[in-house]
Amino acid sequence: MDTNSLAASLLATVFVALIVFVLPLADRAVCRRLGVNLHRGLSANPDADRILRLRKRLLTAGVVLYFMMFAWLVFFSRSASEYYAVHVAPLENLKNAFSTPTGFSGWFRTLFTEGFSSAFSQISIVRPEDISQFYLNMVLFIPMGYLLPYVFRWFRARVNTRPWLFCLLVSLLAENLQLITRRGMYDLDDIISNTLGGFIGQLLYVGIAYVLTHPGWREDLRAYRRWRRVASRRTVLPFVRETGLYRFTLLGSDGEAVREFYGGLLGFRLRGCLPREADGETLYLFEMDQNQVLIACSPDARIPEKQFLTLSAVNLPDVRKRLEGSGISPGPYAEDPSTGRRIMAFDGPDNTRIEIIEAD
Repeated sequence: MDTNSLAASLLATVFVALIVFVLPLADRAVCRRLGVNLHRGLSANPDADRILRLRKRLLTAGVVLYFMMFAWLVFFSRSASEYYAVHVAPLENLKNAFSTPTGFSGWFRTLFTEGFSSAFSQISIVRPEDISQFYLNMVLFIPMGYLLPYVFRWFRARVNTRPWLFCLLVSLLAENLQLITRRGMYDLDDIISNTLGGFIGQLLYVGIAYVLTHPGWREDLRAYRRWRRVASRRTVLPFVRETGLYRFTLLGSDGEAVREFYGGLLGFRLRGCLPREADGETLYLFEMDQNQVLIACSPDARIPEKQFLTLSAVNLPDVRKRLEGSGISPGPYAEDPSTGRRIMAFDGPDNTRIEIIEAD
């Protein structure tokens, strides 16, 4: 391996290590010092929402800077060649970088018959530059797989699949653009190494960033495992991907007030209105996305002293502004006793307490 390749590999490794380890440590330290809760709970600092918005902008700017560096390395630092270049033999260069006296089939026989030490002693590196190239292409995408779930909720929501799939799509796009513009070679090995790097970055986010920024992860994991052991023998868990919270049912006394509050103020869609002459009730079915609220209204209904409707929202400050603009005054933020997250509440018709909990 030449000096330039070694220096590039070391520089890339240091860069990735800084992002993976220093970023979450610094993030946690700064937020603690400023009294900001990173877990969607109550914060000691009254300006926590403003600070969190600033934090999100700074992290987003960091992601944009990374993609600018990525674009420079992949396209703008290269000049167009005269010919189109394509290499589609998967991992051929990486395989040719190593040499064994008996070939790889013989090496595997040695591995299973004589053990690891004997098998690996037979391997010699003949083309270190190919190993360096594969490593650099992999390291280039580790920050992408790491930063996307760190910064953006959409990637955190499906952290097991979305980051590495996005890296795969970006790699495919980059390789095709390189082929079209002739600024590099369309190389299947690059796609493989890029996707592998994104997958490693995704694992590093879960194993390092999430752990460092969520101090209660151990207890959450233990509780989840206890639940899995018990729930795996129950009826619903095997079908968990096909089930979900679907409908709340409430009682009401004034249909006009119900329509005005849920449809006019909160923005639910009135899916149906069904009068039932037998018992004098009118059923109002409201819908928002995949969740429904069914309200049985009757002038003679025995309204409970308390009814509850719990919703979730990603950005409580923005929801609060919308509510206040509609004439609804939520109370101060409180802490949900079960999850530790922020929650705000306000009153609706028929003794209904509407609670909105902050989602991740």
